[in-house]
This record gives sequence, C-alpha cells and structure tokens, in this order.
Amino acid sequence: MLQLYNKLLELPLFIGISTDELSDIIEQTKFGFHKLPASRPLIRKDEKCDCLFFLMSGVLQVASYADSHRYCIEEELKAPAVIQPEHLFGLMQYYTKDVTAQTDCSLLSLAKPEVLRLLDSYLIFRLNFLNSLSMQAQRMGRIPWQKPSDDIRQQFITFLRHRCMTQAGRKILRIRMEDLAHELHQSRINVSRMLHQLQREGLLSMGRSILTVPRLETLRD
Repeated sequence: MLQLYNKLLELPLFIGISTDELSDIIEQTKFGFHKLPASRPLIRKDEKCDCLFFLMSGVLQVASYADSHRYCIEEELKAPAVIQPEHLFGLMQYYTKDVTAQTDCSLLSLAKPEVLRLLDSYLIFRLNFLNSLSMQAQRMGRIPWQKPSDDIRQQFITFLRHRCMTQAGRKILRIRMEDLAHELHQSRINVSRMLHQLQREGLLSMGRSILTVPRLETLRD
C-alpha cells in the first residue's frame, strides 16, 4: 500500500492531492496492476480506449503513423506517464498509436467508470486532468499560426517536432527520402544534402528509409 501511495504521487494526474484524499482513493478505487515483459504489445492503433494506463516503471516504445501509412515515428515513453488520456472521451475514443514494452514495465490501469468517479469526487484530480488536456489543445492550436520557415533544415526539425509526443529523447523516423521530400515540399537532392549535413554534425544517423535522432532536444536550426 505504501509503495502504491508513493507511486501515485509521481503521476501527473495525482500531483497536489492531499494525504487524506489519496488514502481514500487507494482504499476505494479499483486499480488494475499489470506486468509487461519487454517486446510485448500493450496497445494497438484503433483499439477502443476504455481505460487509462499509467506507466509506473520501465520504458515503452510508441509508434505514430501518418494517415497515408507512408511514414511513422517511434519514440520512447519513460515512467511516470499516462497514455493518451485525451482519447478517453470525445469524438475519437480509440487509441491512435501502437504501444509496446521496450523494457520490462509495470503499469496501473483505471477503467473509465473509475476515472469518472475520481473526476466527480476529487477537485485536484479533475483540475490535473483538465490542465493536461488544455496544455495539449493549446500546443496544437498554435501550430497552424506559426510562420513557416524557408530554411529546409528548420522545416525538417519542425516536421519532426510537431509529430512527436515528447520534445526530447530518441526518435526514429521511418520514411523514404522521396516521401520526406514530398512532405517538406522540397527536392529529393536538397533533402538528402540537408540530412547528410545533420549526420556530419552528429545530430542524426541515416539508414535505408530510417532516420534516427539520438536526442531531439539537441536538434537545432
């Protein structure tokens, strides 16, 4: 019980909740406990989102796909984290990403009725949930109004950053050079030159239809 108490305090949705309220939550809430070995899938794209998963320990690999399926981005999600809470309600109540254990992972889950009860009963939990959704909505709402860059390097960095869940850590972009050139509205030769320059600077490595960025936070214009 003490271990669960300490773990919940690390999760964004439970930050700021009083000791007494957290004790009540632990006593009255039906948590699911999950152990996920490395390489085991947790979520598949288009599965119904009817619960919240909380990553308590370990690292997950998250894969996001273009609608055309011509490219995807893989990134790491480290504990503590909550997985796609924005899809528990609203128009699209299904997961939009593939989530797989990269290392052995421990997770908690909350079924949707339990989340609704916590939202109704605990103000801090409700505010944390709303703040999480608001931050994401505000970030996405700014994107269409940002001035496009004429610099191909900045165009590539922006392309990658806008499609990542987090703005730091290792990212893998699986895409053909022709498709990346199409997405950036640039010629293939110019895209190739730009990527080779980034590789010479040690900011990414190139393979066959795969680009690996070791640390997105270091990718600057």
